[in-house]
Amino acid sequence: MKSKKPKHVQSILAHIVLIILSFLCLFFFYILIVNSTRSHGDLQKGFSAIPGTYLLENLKNVANDGSFPMFRGIVNSLIVSGCSAALCTYFSSLTAYGLYAYDFKAKKVAFTFIMAILVMPTQVTAMGFLRLVTNMGMYDSLLPLIIPSIASPAIFYFMYSYLQSSLPLSLVEAARIDGSGEFMTFNRVVLPIMKPAIAVQAIFSFVGSWNNYFVPALVIQSKEKMTVPILIATLRGADYMNFDMGKIYTMITVAIIPIIIVYLILSKYIIAGVTLGGVKE
Repeated sequence: MKSKKPKHVQSILAHIVLIILSFLCLFFFYILIVNSTRSHGDLQKGFSAIPGTYLLENLKNVANDGSFPMFRGIVNSLIVSGCSAALCTYFSSLTAYGLYAYDFKAKKVAFTFIMAILVMPTQVTAMGFLRLVTNMGMYDSLLPLIIPSIASPAIFYFMYSYLQSSLPLSLVEAARIDGSGEFMTFNRVVLPIMKPAIAVQAIFSFVGSWNNYFVPALVIQSKEKMTVPILIATLRGADYMNFDMGKIYTMITVAIIPIIIVYLILSKYIIAGVTLGGVKE
């Protein structure tokens, strides 16, 4: 009985720590929702943990603001984030599979080159990227926010590491012996095995594109093509006399909803990957 007490105490302490961490994570999200239900005047009075009654009024103020196309911005962000996540995960997986399953002379050089791009910050190439986009006639469009996502060194490296631990080459060779083409092998054999990794990286890519402010601020000019982060910054930078904190909190709350939906849709694949693991020889 004495040996069980320390384990029992450790279990209680672990649960207490987890409860505290969960509370800290959810507390700020709860305060965000509460603030979105309060008016600008109530927010100026100070902190309150009790929800207000101005949520519909704040939504109406944001939606009816002619200088602030909220729903159009959400649609733009959904298009950019969804397309970026799909292109990024698919082509990164395809590139990782190509370097993992094939042996060629420049294999190490290609891997090193991709890793070198990984450590290069976006800000260094910003001016060259802007000039290229302008010369190609894609300035003030959503294409420059979607097309570059095809090349993602970080997601490639994650997919490459996942393939090393979960995909036996004998499975690929068996598919080739059965007469399967290379793309058919990748789409019907490799991709189902990589579902957990794709789900994780799709969430990260979606959230990264959704929260991206730097690149859209460079290439987007018209309000009809602005994404959610730029629109929120537009609200925050409004004139002080017309500044409405309730509208900002409401917009941020609405902007979080698509991310939660995407996570709920893909979370089952993440759980399946953790519980089942990869294919083993």
